[in-house]
Amino acid sequence: MSAQIKDKEAFQRLNFLYQAAHCVLAQNPENVALSRFYCHTQRMIGKRLVLRQDPSVKRTICKRCSSLLVPGITSTVRQKKHYGQRQTVVRCLSCGLTKRFLSNPNYKLWCEQPEALLENQPKTDKNPGSQQNLPKEKVTEKKTEEKITS
Repeated sequence: MSAQIKDKEAFQRLNFLYQAAHCVLAQNPENVALSRFYCHTQRMIGKRLVLRQDPSVKRTICKRCSSLLVPGITSTVRQKKHYGQRQTVVRCLSCGLTKRFLSNPNYKLWCEQPEALLENQPKTDKNPGSQQNLPKEKVTEKKTEEKITS
């Protein structure tokens, strides 16, 4: 239980840094360096503690320069068609890195699908003496022994 509390505190710290980066850019769009520092610190803490961030957060931070990608201030957002598929292209104005995302409204990320949730996984019996966990030949041996003895 102490691990869950520790992770909760770490996620609160990451959330605070992300919000601070947004506030700094909202107050003065020229504070890109301070916003980049907050985002870089957030990414390093997440890596050090091996925490998975939400895809919506990861998509708004540049992988190369750790800049917060705010459309019109630190990035440009364009819609393009590539091989018949619509894509959203986000380009960082600090380092020039481009990110491409499919614009398919029916597409769901793995973390958003019901199979990805732990509570929807099939239950396994943890009892070591049960017949479900034994290999098939062991189960048949037990059954034949029962028939012989009866």
